[in-house]
Amino acid sequence: MVSKAGVIKEAGSSAKNKTGSWRTQKPVITDKCGGCSICIGYCPENAIKLNKNKKAEIDYDYCKGCMICANVCPKHAIKVEKEKLKI
Repeated sequence: MVSKAGVIKEAGSSAKNKTGSWRTQKPVITDKCGGCSICIGYCPENAIKLNKNKKAEIDYDYCKGCMICANVCPKHAIKVEKEKLKI
């Protein structure tokens, strides 16, 4: 029997799979954010964008909580919070 887990059958179909529910911790952008966009370049899920105010904004539907963004932020503008249990 062949497993079909993780199979992407067409281009762009991975965007339909919201994977943010896997998180146990989440990054939260603070007011210290200067909009340098370094976190965007390091996010493996492309879950961070700059909003109209040139501040980082996280799409929690796709953020898996790896916290790479918090580790690379030169202003320490991303804090780590424990994810609340979703029932």
